[in-house]
Amino acid sequence: MVTSVPRLVIAAPSSGSGKTTVATGLMAALTERGLAVSPHKVGPDYIDPGYHALATGRRGRNLDAYLCGPELIAPLFLHGARGCDVAVVEGVMGLYDGAAGEGELASTAQVAKLLAAPVVLVVDASSQSRSVAALVHGFASWDPGVRIGGVILNKVASDRHEELLREALDASGVPVLGVLRRTPRVETPSRHLGLVPVAERRADAVAAVTAMAAQVRAGCDLQALLALARGARALPEDPWEPPVTDAGGRAVVAVAGGAAFTFSYAEHTELLAAAGADVVPFDPLRDERLPEGTAGLVIGGGFPEVYAAELSANVPLREAVAALALAGAPVTAECAGLLYLCRELDGRPMCGVLDASARMSERLTLGYRDAVAVSDGVLAAAGTRMRGHEFHRTVVEPGAGAAPAWGLRTPHRRVEGFVHRGVHASYLHTHWAAAPGAARRFVERCRTS
Repeated sequence: MVTSVPRLVIAAPSSGSGKTTVATGLMAALTERGLAVSPHKVGPDYIDPGYHALATGRRGRNLDAYLCGPELIAPLFLHGARGCDVAVVEGVMGLYDGAAGEGELASTAQVAKLLAAPVVLVVDASSQSRSVAALVHGFASWDPGVRIGGVILNKVASDRHEELLREALDASGVPVLGVLRRTPRVETPSRHLGLVPVAERRADAVAAVTAMAAQVRAGCDLQALLALARGARALPEDPWEPPVTDAGGRAVVAVAGGAAFTFSYAEHTELLAAAGADVVPFDPLRDERLPEGTAGLVIGGGFPEVYAAELSANVPLREAVAALALAGAPVTAECAGLLYLCRELDGRPMCGVLDASARMSERLTLGYRDAVAVSDGVLAAAGTRMRGHEFHRTVVEPGAGAAPAWGLRTPHRRVEGFVHRGVHASYLHTHWAAAPGAARRFVERCRTS
């Protein structure tokens, strides 16, 4: 099957150049034109896709060649972009930056090549003029497999500054497709783990996306960008599909959401549903009971440390979660979910499912991990290999009574997480599209527990 989807990758020489502003603003500006825009983000980031979803009205999807493998990038892209007029892919870090020590793996450049997509390079031009041509030339010529189809100049100070930049780029062969002036209107607030998620500041986030769209409309050649996207060749891969398990009988799987638990991949709920789950969302900040008939519980990542007081104050729900886990029901928790299942977080009582205490830390733990399951759990049998990602500023001090979930092979050998009764809790964020057996195993346990 050959599938043609117009597409662009928005990249930059480094973080902080304006990728999110341009990508999100472009998504919103194209959506305003009546186009169905498919939003994507390179890497494991959960927050930018929330802004992409605001801009397009479609759920943002991640493309991570480390977590999922290069072979799944095009199929997952085609799955997410099904029925859309154009797709915009926001890159990660600098164009050629990927997993540490792994060459191009998981870089924006690798994803662009796997998608045969033209790249638009966003350059922070605030402290340069003629040097911009050398920078763009270097990025355009570094890897012949990466096609840089245009450049957008960001943080341009004045008409004269723009004139100097355009003159310098005239001989580069890379067209200028946009010029954005310096403005504070599109700034979005950050804290210890990056941008503040949309779910925590929806009104302000809508205003920010509106401002991004206005800036892109005013400063970019939308017709030229669309023409570049439409020039991308067809992809030979088939769209990814979650494997359907016809085992008879549905199981209610409650999935935590709301402002405290905003980190999840779109494919996870699709995999659960295909495996026979009736997926029901709930908000641990507001709901005092689990959904009716809950047979299993999924608690993803987010910022429980920001909402520790509110989560702790919801005693009825904490008790319901503890009772479900005590009964042996399958419970899987990642990062924020792990903290919520502990006895306490920064001295505030949590669910008490795990004999462990959690607290904030000054140290950032960040990076891809190669993991092997060291205990039989509801997600994986012992010996199963998976890849994941850690991203947190918290520490969990374990007590007794639980086996570790994972043995991590990178960067240093260590064990991590908890497996206890039906609970699998860990700091590791994983992408189940790379291991669809995890969702199937979890739902099967929900039916039989």
